Amino acid sequence: MLKKIFKKDKDDTKAKTKEVRRESKPKEYAKAIGSALLIAMVLKTLVFQAFTIPTGSMLETLQIGDFLFVEKLTYGPRTPERVRLLGVTLMKGLPTLKIPGFRDPAQGDIIVFAYPKDRNLDYIKRCVAVAGDTVEVIDGVLYVNGDIYESNFGDRDGDHSCVPSWTDPESCPAPRVKKDQAAYLNNPRIKSWPWAGQPRPYTVPEGHIFMMGDNRYNSADSRYWGPLDMKLIKGKAAVIYWSFDKKKNRVRLSRVFDLIR
Repeated sequence: MLKKIFKKDKDDTKAKTKEVRRESKPKEYAKAIGSALLIAMVLKTLVFQAFTIPTGSMLETLQIGDFLFVEKLTYGPRTPERVRLLGVTLMKGLPTLKIPGFRDPAQGDIIVFAYPKDRNLDYIKRCVAVAGDTVEVIDGVLYVNGDIYESNFGDRDGDHSCVPSWTDPESCPAPRVKKDQAAYLNNPRIKSWPWAGQPRPYTVPEGHIFMMGDNRYNSADSRYWGPLDMKLIKGKAAVIYWSFDKKKNRVRLSRVFDLIR
């Protein structure tokens, strides 16, 4: 009789244990998923973020279909001022916290930032001038502090004085301006900047940097929406981790793991 009672108690205990385990599994999965999402959010906010090149404004340096990592430690990460989910802004205007970085943005850096006209969009351009620098476009050629800045973008201290010709775009070393004669003829802002009424040359104000696409003849940049407030910077483009050419339907293996300069 005692054996039967003991066996029954033992069977009840096993049943309860199995039931507890069944109940705890969803909680374990939820905790695991929650922890993974939290870690991903922290990494995205403080360390790195994935970004895709959707347009040709940075040709030939960055191709449409390049996938890259943007690192946030160089300039110092900043907590987001808005919360977004699946492309929808849930909250905005949140107070932000800036963690000190290793240095400020410099001429030549390729930077991802929130588009000043719509902060739900991310843009990528090259910094061509920093606070205190003068910027001017004359006959389609960019001058920074009175010097031509048209080639060797990736080499900050290199020779930038080469201006590619219309007939031989490869006459200057890459990365270089991608010239487009049709755009040049149709868009007066490409030929000359600043516009009438603006100080010439234009001086970049404090707390701002001047951004332009390497494909300057087809790039909506600081010539159109003004200097970039450094508070909108998200990070420095670091490395291409994948590249896919949709037109040719193939992977650009030669670009995978290329450092961005």
